Amino acid sequence: MKTLETTRLIIDELRSEDASFMLEMLNDPNFIRYVADRGVRTEEAARAYLHDRVIASYKEHGFGMGAVRLKDSGETIGMCGLVNRDGLEDIDIGYGFLPKSRGKGYALEAGLAVMEMGREDFGLHRILAIIHPANTGSRALAEKMGMHFESMIRLTPDEEEICLYAWNG
Repeated sequence: MKTLETTRLIIDELRSEDASFMLEMLNDPNFIRYVADRGVRTEEAARAYLHDRVIASYKEHGFGMGAVRLKDSGETIGMCGLVNRDGLEDIDIGYGFLPKSRGKGYALEAGLAVMEMGREDFGLHRILAIIHPANTGSRALAEKMGMHFESMIRLTPDEEEICLYAWNG
């Protein structure tokens, strides 16, 4: 995955060394509520998750979820990237930030950089976002990134409905 740089952030590949961050992110109550409980409870399981899901996506697609790091300190504060998700016809953008980094504009800054990469480097003319209906902050973020609500969908028949947002370029 290409390294992206914004005014305040560096977005680059997540690595095995990011296991403690990934463990914290995957066990954040908002992540579990609005995304999913991935069942990752140890750093070893977090390293396996990174290897099997995130790093594998870089190798297979050339993109995936990236680490969002503060430019001035190098601290990892969240993740943002493009995902080739089963059940969707187009690539979607995903993002998640640790509680102390929310409400500071980092998600918008990272999201816009990732969307630009999708358009310029991968020639994407449509980017999706799937968002839990109750996650009003994430829905507002999608709209700030130029996306619009399209419909309610189910990725699988046994899952609850989620909001589908799209950017069409």
